[in-house]
Amino acid sequence: MDKKNLAFDKVNFILLAVGMLIVIIGFILMSGGESTETHYDPSIFSAMHIKVAPVVCFIGFISMIYAILRKPKNKAE
Repeated sequence: MDKKNLAFDKVNFILLAVGMLIVIIGFILMSGGESTETHYDPSIFSAMHIKVAPVVCFIGFISMIYAILRKPKNKAE
C-alpha cells in the first residue's frame, strides 16, 4: 500500500493515543466516592469530581478531534 494514500501518519496516531489517554485519565478522576443506602459519602461532590475531571475529558476529546482533522505533511521526493 502506498504511503501517500494513507489518511493518517505516525504523528496523527500518536496524537490520537495521547488524547485517548487524557480522556481515560479524566474518567478515572471522575470515579470514586462510594455511597450506599446506609452510608453517605460527601466526597462525591468534591471539586475534582465535578469540575476538574470533566474539563480534563473535554481537553482529551478536543485533542482527539484535532488529531483526526490534522492533515499529514507531504514529503518532497
